[in-house]
Amino acid sequence: MMDTIKLSCERKPLMVAHRGVSGLEKENTHGAFIAAGNRSYYGIETDIYRTADGRYVCLHDSNTARVGIDNINVTECTYDTIRKIQLCGISGEKDRNDICIPLLEEYIQICKGYEKVAVVELKQIFTKEQLIEICDIIKAQDWLDHTVFIAFGLENLITLREFAPKQTAQYLISGGFFRNGGTNEALLDTLNRYDLDLDIQYNILTKELAQAVHDAGKKINVWTVNDLESALPLAEEMQVEYITTNILE
Repeated sequence: MMDTIKLSCERKPLMVAHRGVSGLEKENTHGAFIAAGNRSYYGIETDIYRTADGRYVCLHDSNTARVGIDNINVTECTYDTIRKIQLCGISGEKDRNDICIPLLEEYIQICKGYEKVAVVELKQIFTKEQLIEICDIIKAQDWLDHTVFIAFGLENLITLREFAPKQTAQYLISGGFFRNGGTNEALLDTLNRYDLDLDIQYNILTKELAQAVHDAGKKINVWTVNDLESALPLAEEMQVEYITTNILE
């Protein structure tokens, strides 16, 4: 039976299950979240969009084509429509009738039930009112203090800081940040200005940048690391605090 790959090292980072244990179960589903809950993960990551009628659902893409074949734009449909979509299983076929798109509330219930930190990626640019609404949904389950917000869209994080200056948050970047003219200095300025930690594509993190981020008192999360050969230097040499992964544990 397939299982996670165990990471063993002297200084092991906190492990975050990417979209749940998506190497074992369909990403961003109840099963993937529960699989993480039943293992040693520190946190469970998900992605959220807002439906046309104002519900927040766990889905990585803005449409359902990749995970459910039916091409439905999440932000243009009601929650009832989204919930009725049967997702494909790990096989890529619709071979199970129990896999659907979870609500943010359901994801938080699982995180709380298994005492895992919720790592919530804000996939679209939300208004201040919507971000407050998201926080209120999590706060209603008394789990906001155990939630980390992450986003590529810096606008979301800047808006979050307007009403939640102490909420844990991480700025997501990929190689595009540097290809588009970003520099280590500019990145550090952003992290310091908005009190953010760094969530970086693992293969663009350098020792120089890792040292600078740590010298600034910030933490580092790396994504998405799925093999031991890549994970070990990140843990031992760059001393990242978190590893986000589909299959490592």
